[in-house]
Amino acid sequence: MFSKSIRKLFYRFPVTKQLPNNSELPPLSRRQILVAMAVTAVILLVVAKLWLRLGSVVMLPVFWKLENLFFGLALGVGISIGSAIVYRLWTGYRQSADIYLELVLKPLTFLDLIWLGLLPGMSEELLFRGVMLPAFGLNILGLSISSICFGVLHLSGKQQWPYVIWASIVGFALGFSALSTGNLLVPIIAHIVTNLISGYLWKIDNR
Repeated sequence: MFSKSIRKLFYRFPVTKQLPNNSELPPLSRRQILVAMAVTAVILLVVAKLWLRLGSVVMLPVFWKLENLFFGLALGVGISIGSAIVYRLWTGYRQSADIYLELVLKPLTFLDLIWLGLLPGMSEELLFRGVMLPAFGLNILGLSISSICFGVLHLSGKQQWPYVIWASIVGFALGFSALSTGNLLVPIIAHIVTNLISGYLWKIDNR
């Protein structure tokens, strides 16, 4: 019911998907995508651990709190809705998102989406919000730097700058949620939920 409601809300405004034929990256297999996700997650975790050990950084805490869990869920849904709106209103983002999602999601099965949610959701939040944010400062400057770095991580080609811009905005929202609650659990949950919703809806619409 939830996915149908989201789709009905936004697909009332028809959009012609035009996937550019000049994608800068060759198609990848399911195994290559899964290995790339796992290797990237390990690298990000190693970087975070080294930064903590060598940089005298105090990581943002992760602790269980029911209201923070619901906040993370709501934020993830909100980001998903925002992404759907931006997708329909911004042609540049729509084209770059189509390239990125076609590359990453097309080879995956529905069960693979679990890894798409968990691996980036935990490893990226640990590095960018858990370590990088306090390292640069728990303020607007640190929030901005960590968000931009998060956006650049999603750059896969010269045509992907609109996707990077939106990812940076999403990173800012995730970082702000970490700052406002003092709990890294919130952006982790939101990130996982966002990836699961966007991946599921894309797979449904491109079967």
